[in-house]
Amino acid sequence: MLWNRLRQIRFFRTLRFRLASTFLILLTAVLAIMGFVGTRTLHTVLVNQSEDELKEQIASLKGWLVFDSSGEPYWDVVDRTDPEEEAEVSRLQAVYVLADDQGQVDKATSDSTLQPLWNRNTILDDLAQMQISHQPVLKTIRATDNTPYEVISSTLTDANRHRKWYVAEGRSLVEDQAVLRRFRRNFLIFLPVALIACAVVSWYSAASILASLGSVERAAKEITGSNLGLQIQKRGADDELDRLIGSFNEMSGRLKASFEQIRQFSTDVSHELRTPLTAIQGQLEVALFTATRKEQLQEAIENALQDVERLSNLVRALLLLSQSETGQIPMNKTTLDLNKLVGEIVDQFQIPAEAHNVRLTHARQDPALCEADRTQIERVITNLLSNAIKYTPQGGWIRAAAEPDGGNVRLTVEDSGVGIPPDHLPYIFDRFYRVPDPNPEKGLGLGLSFVSAIVRAHGGEIHVTSEAGKGSRFEITFPIGVVRTTSEAAVLHD
Repeated sequence: MLWNRLRQIRFFRTLRFRLASTFLILLTAVLAIMGFVGTRTLHTVLVNQSEDELKEQIASLKGWLVFDSSGEPYWDVVDRTDPEEEAEVSRLQAVYVLADDQGQVDKATSDSTLQPLWNRNTILDDLAQMQISHQPVLKTIRATDNTPYEVISSTLTDANRHRKWYVAEGRSLVEDQAVLRRFRRNFLIFLPVALIACAVVSWYSAASILASLGSVERAAKEITGSNLGLQIQKRGADDELDRLIGSFNEMSGRLKASFEQIRQFSTDVSHELRTPLTAIQGQLEVALFTATRKEQLQEAIENALQDVERLSNLVRALLLLSQSETGQIPMNKTTLDLNKLVGEIVDQFQIPAEAHNVRLTHARQDPALCEADRTQIERVITNLLSNAIKYTPQGGWIRAAAEPDGGNVRLTVEDSGVGIPPDHLPYIFDRFYRVPDPNPEKGLGLGLSFVSAIVRAHGGEIHVTSEAGKGSRFEITFPIGVVRTTSEAAVLHD
């Protein structure tokens, strides 16, 4: 419930808060785990050190206890002039007990608070446990003043009388527990300080990291129709943000190119429509105000109908172009022998070729099978042959061929025509682009645009080589297998 209320506050929904809080939560979890593991590790180290120290002390205690002729144990003579020996004995006598095998205490520390150390039942229990395990017994006891002690119990044997004695040596755990408490206290002091410092650092680090996102946001707000190509300077870190900025810049460039293409398209369409409409209007006005005979009216109407036909063809072509860009006309791919199809279309174009006194030939090859839309491939070949005939002078030649080429099928149409100037080659597939020519019947400038769209829709490639005055060569490769269509997948012929 509380989290849902917090999420409704805009501050808690910001990316900056989420980044900083996520880092802080992870850091808190890591530090908490480190604190827990560190505390357990320190406790284990202290316990192991205490056990090792007690084992050394019990072994040293056994070395200082000797037996007299009557079998009574006593402390060996201490050299009081040796400070190390004096200190060792004092340390051993601080917490110890010596008892017989019946649990009766013979010698013990003088500290009255350590009465639990020489409890007879405890001594007998330890002796019974050592008889079974043959190992010293480690235990923790609390003195009457509640001070904790760790005690190790073992046995000492009188070799002359084969009698076992109970010995125990202990050490206070106050210092060990103080070390553990200081570690916990220091960690609990360090934890909030570290979290506050890291919270501040992560907050401003998140702000620094997101600054580049802010530049993307500002750039997006500043984009208008007049500055679609707005670019953002990269940070030079080559990280995710730089890649995001690069993607934004690429998107901005694509938008600019698309809008410029749309603007140019609109301009070209307006120009193409204005010409026949102006001609129709002029012819009808002339006929209306100046025609005095039936023949003059008939001639004006015929001229207007020609312009209307041209206008109709243009509108139909623009409609198909629009449909092709939105992918609204699906393709119907079938197995197609491209070589056979080229031969059929070449036969159909023999009459217009002869009318232009151009020799049109088909290089017969082996079957060139591929998956393609027959109607659209016909449009490709028809456009290429029409252009070749249109721009090849009398007495020239045109050759068409289709043949397998590895995993592709290659279609070529070449001629000995006027060629294409080098500075126009990069633009011949652009919509409405026409190489400057005095011939008014050269077309709308859409044929090669459709050819390019059809080829790309089939997953193919088209290349052209040309030399002014010597002819052109169009080479198209189609994949043999089924090809996934693109946004320019479908274009039908007029």
